[in-house]
Parts: sequence; structure tokens; C-alpha cells
Amino acid sequence: MLHDRLLVEPETDKAERQSTGGLVIPATAAGPKRLAWAKVVAAGEHVRQVDVGDRVLFDPEDRAEVELGGTDYVLLRERDVHGVHTVDDGDNAAGLYL
Repeated sequence: MLHDRLLVEPETDKAERQSTGGLVIPATAAGPKRLAWAKVVAAGEHVRQVDVGDRVLFDPEDRAEVELGGTDYVLLRERDVHGVHTVDDGDNAAGLYL
């Protein structure tokens, strides 16, 4: 990876959701724009706050897709990340940074 780029593998959640009012929303229903989570697979040399293995929150509309070895990945800039979820190996505590 070059510069401030991240290669991430998006998490796929195609299951039905349930609203706070109890209504079942099918996976095919088009709703408001939502942010998505992805796992960082590779990071460029100038990435400062995200490490490989972290989960990042990003806007699925602002992305470039690429297929490598039959797996779909997304290419992002570090500045396009809205949040980072990282796991500390020392005590297995998780941190969420927005």
C-alpha cells in the first residue's frame, strides 16, 4: 500500500434488521445511508492511527473496490475513516475511537 491508503475487507451483514419499534426490515429494503464496518488488511507507510487488524467505520458510498484472489476489498484513504475499533493484546480490552 502506498502513502495514506488502507486496504479493508468489508463486513457483510445481509440479515434482516429489527427497528426500535419492533418492525422487521428486510435486507432488500433501501433505507437511509449507513456507515459500514471493515477489517484493515493492509496499511500504507504514512497511515498514523490505524493498524492492520483494526476495524474501521467508513462511508460505503465513498470507496474504490478491488478484487484480489477472489476476495472483494475496498481501498480507502485514512482521512475517509470515521472511527477505529482496536483490540489491545495486553489485556484483551477493546477501544473505540471516533
